[in-house]
Order: sequence, then structure tokens, then C-alpha cells
Amino acid sequence: MTRKTTAHMFYTLNGVAEHADRWQFDSFGPDEMQSMAEMTTATTDLVLGRTLWQEWSGFWPGAQDPFAEWVNPVRKHVLTSTLAGELPWNSTIVAGDPAEYLEQLRQQPGGDIAIAGGVETTRRLVLAGLVDELTLTIHPVITGEGRRLFDDSVPTTRIRLLSSTHTQAGNIIATYALRSDDAAA
Repeated sequence: MTRKTTAHMFYTLNGVAEHADRWQFDSFGPDEMQSMAEMTTATTDLVLGRTLWQEWSGFWPGAQDPFAEWVNPVRKHVLTSTLAGELPWNSTIVAGDPAEYLEQLRQQPGGDIAIAGGVETTRRLVLAGLVDELTLTIHPVITGEGRRLFDDSVPTTRIRLLSSTHTQAGNIIATYALRSDDAAA
């Protein structure tokens, strides 16, 4: 049985998914926290890019927070071509092709696998057909700068809405099925 792979991005109305730290904290409330808690409950492995791993590994190990209680012990798989050797914080370097690595990880025992940051990492794995569900927390903000998750190079692709909710903070949390076998159902 293949493990479920999910990705969650904070998103603006004009599709920007980069630098969420600049615009999402003023509209992050209990509904958003509940959504994150639901995602983390089933997740045992986290795939993330080097930049996000370096940011998080410098902050979360000493934090006292519900997210820290989950992220500190979870297994982390770091996509990098610049880091080498043993990594701290329950982390493993992903050597070689990230899509191949994720496909092998999906075949191993465990809970869900979450893809976290950044834009390029998530886009690459979505386009490789390895992400089952994509959750977008769409914030009521337009920003003039930042990379978009899906740019003009992405072919037209039909996906299926699995669920959506409007939050007290004014966001929309929408979860989509991405894999063709899930999206066609």
C-alpha cells in the first residue's frame, strides 16, 4: 500500500506562495491551527527543502508550541545539493532524484508524508505526480512579489476539490485531489 503524500501552502489571492511570513500571520486563527493539527496527526515524515530546513532547525528545536511538539520528533527528509554528512534534528539528506526518493519513501511503512516548503520543491513533486492532496490556505491578500506555485510553464491539469471551509480569520482552506486516480473519482 502506498502512503498518502500531502502538501500544504499558504497562498494569496493572486497565487503567490512565497514568503508567507510577510502576509499570513495577521490572518491565522483557531481554524487555521485546527487544519494544521489535522494534517500533522497522521503525518510521520516531512519532506522539505534545504532553505526551510535551515530556518526551522534554527528555531523549532527550542520552541514551546503545539507545532513544535509535532515537528521536532517527526522524521525529516531534506532535499539539498549543498549540505553533507549527518544532520541533526531527526533529519536525513535526500541524495539523488527527489521524485525517486519520495516514490521509495511512499512504499515504506509509516503514516502520511507531508511536503513542506518551498515553492520549487512542492511544484516539482506535484508535477511528478507524487502528491495526492494539496491544501491551500488562501489568505485575503494580494501581494505584488513572490513566486507562484503554478506558473505559466504548468500544463492545464484538471483536479478535484475534496473539501473547503471559510475560516473566522477570513481565509479559505481548500483541499484538492491531485493524482489522476484520486482526481477522477
